[in-house]
Parts: sequence; structure tokens; C-alpha cells
Amino acid sequence: MDSSEARHYLQGLLNKDLRIHTTDGRMFRGTFMCTDPDTNVVISRTHEYRQPSASQRAAAAQNSTGTSVTLDMTSRFLGLVVVPGEHIVKMEVEQFASQMRHSTAIV
Repeated sequence: MDSSEARHYLQGLLNKDLRIHTTDGRMFRGTFMCTDPDTNVVISRTHEYRQPSASQRAAAAQNSTGTSVTLDMTSRFLGLVVVPGEHIVKMEVEQFASQMRHSTAIV
């Protein structure tokens, strides 16, 4: 992909909701605003989601009478966030059924 194709692709992502997974296990969910030459990504209206801590997992396992334990990720609202590109593991565009019906295929 050359730079003009990459630029066009990123422009298509503007104002779309993204999920960004980082090397430390966190996930950020927000609206894509921009990126920079260092591959940092700026997202707005961002929520951060974290895996339960080891002590929370241990306490839940200790109190469990069944064979499986389900724990929710903790979340908090952050607002405008810059995610360093070097820590991004995966980026996903959130699409809902209503958005997918109206999108056009690129041929």
C-alpha cells in the first residue's frame, strides 16, 4: 500500500468508533480523530477497559462454588486519548448491522 492509499484509508476511518488493544492488556474504545507520523493514534470520547487484577481473580475463584468464574472488565471514561503507536497490538473498527447495510464495497 503506497502513502496515498494509506492516507485515503485513514481518511475513511475518521469519526468511526475504534477498539484499540494495547500491549499491557488494556482496550480503548473511542472515535478516531487522527494519527501522526510516529503512528500514535488520537481517539475522542474514549472509555478504557482493563482486565481484572490477579487479586480480584483469586478472590473470585476462592468464593466460587462452580467450576467457572466470570469477571467483567473494569472501565472508566477518559475523554481525549493519545495511544502510543508502539503499544498498539490490534485496532478494530466497530460496525453495527445498520452501518454495514449502508456501506459500499470497494471493487
